Amino acid sequence: MFNKILIANRGEIALRVIRACRELGVKTVAVYSEVDAESLHVQHADECYFIGAAEPSQSYLNIEKIIEIAKKSGCEAIHPGYGFLSQIPAFAEACAENGLEFIGPPAEVLRRMGNKVEARKAAVEAGVPVIPGSLSPVKSPEEAMEVADKVGYPVLVKAVYGGGGRGMRLVKNRDEMRQFFETAALEAESSFGSREVYVEKFLPRARHIEFQVLADKKGRVIHLGERECSIQRRYQKLIEETPSPSPLMTEELRNEMGKSAVKIAKSINYINAGTVEFLVDTEGNYYFLEMNTRLQVEHLITEMVTGIDIVKKQIQIAAGEKLEYTQRDVKIRGHAINCRINAEDPYNNFTPSPGTITFLRLPGGPGVRVDTHIYIGYTISVFYDPLIAKLAVWGLTRQEAIMRMRNALEEFVVEGVKTTIPIHKRILDDEDFLRGNFHINFVDEKIRSFVPEEALTDEEVAALLAVLADHIGETKVKALTLKREPKRVSLWKFASRVDGLRRTS
Repeated sequence: MFNKILIANRGEIALRVIRACRELGVKTVAVYSEVDAESLHVQHADECYFIGAAEPSQSYLNIEKIIEIAKKSGCEAIHPGYGFLSQIPAFAEACAENGLEFIGPPAEVLRRMGNKVEARKAAVEAGVPVIPGSLSPVKSPEEAMEVADKVGYPVLVKAVYGGGGRGMRLVKNRDEMRQFFETAALEAESSFGSREVYVEKFLPRARHIEFQVLADKKGRVIHLGERECSIQRRYQKLIEETPSPSPLMTEELRNEMGKSAVKIAKSINYINAGTVEFLVDTEGNYYFLEMNTRLQVEHLITEMVTGIDIVKKQIQIAAGEKLEYTQRDVKIRGHAINCRINAEDPYNNFTPSPGTITFLRLPGGPGVRVDTHIYIGYTISVFYDPLIAKLAVWGLTRQEAIMRMRNALEEFVVEGVKTTIPIHKRILDDEDFLRGNFHINFVDEKIRSFVPEEALTDEEVAALLAVLADHIGETKVKALTLKREPKRVSLWKFASRVDGLRRTS
């Protein structure tokens, strides 16, 4: 086992790795930018080093500086977390060249699976079905139209590198292809440094289901079951759960998809933790989508149903330890759900909401887990991802897990910034969600019903409190407001308790 590991990341994932290292008896080194000096990962690490300005290119993406600090501090390995350098082949190569173990797959695997076209080829070679489309980049609208004519419209024009919906356009006919092809290529170039794009069939009502895999250096590969990731907005995941509640997900399909995930990982000589992602159409046919060659944000729900600490396994695998589990040893128990809590304003098209946390109340109770780096007085920066917490719950059944998540969301209070908690509440109350009847475009189609209505102004708040005071007395109003629930939601709860008081436009 390593003696000391540098964590090339920040926020809650850096904290997560620090805690795993402590359990393994490994010392940790944190790096921080100028706006992260008071961050919890800096406070909890054994050593910490200033790395540069707030801009990621000058700090958390500065390969040369990170390698220099790792060597100077006597580290033997680097954990990249997710985002930033976690999937950059040049970083994995720099680690190897400097005698440092990169806690992740080899650079050649990162390079191949980071290229979406090469990843599709790898799946084909492994005998796993891929979404109909091109197996090489398309260089012109005419070439893209040839592919689209064969697979049938609508199609997606997608960047060969990157993800997150950037460099991607939905094309419904030949005329739109001429319009959107160049737009997608230019966006791909500005976001990922390459204008290469490819074409694949668009499956509008498909479900996004991924399988967690672990692979050691001895050739053993296992999967830890699936995660349902179809609740997303504009290709960004909002809620994940495991097992999938899809009525299509039979044990037979689950076993077949799990075996396909393992086959792909074995075929490319994968090492460490990774995720093989699929789309499942309305007929129950599944297709390889891509492979994420790193730890996923939503890994904690897999840990909750399997009892396996994925981050510790990452470190142990990198240190050369053999996986002690076979596929038969992996048991799924209960149901787990994860909500990504972002500092974004749902009332204003989900724009980022930087600022200082003025009040914080974290949820608790049986089966509740919160991975977060925020605290009262912590300032959320404009420079980084708006994810501020991962709220996960476990229950013996999906129904119990949903009830626990509802309770946890009610208890979770953040003041000083806007958060996405209100939209999570709306989704968990939706009848189609409760029935497991959803798909990848579910949230986008229902967004008007999910987005909370416009927040009350201060004048409206004062007026409503005055009315409530008349009806139930000032003492009771003060007692209720001490709960410090989100303004609009809590006030309408108060109003609903008053006979005869009805909501108006």
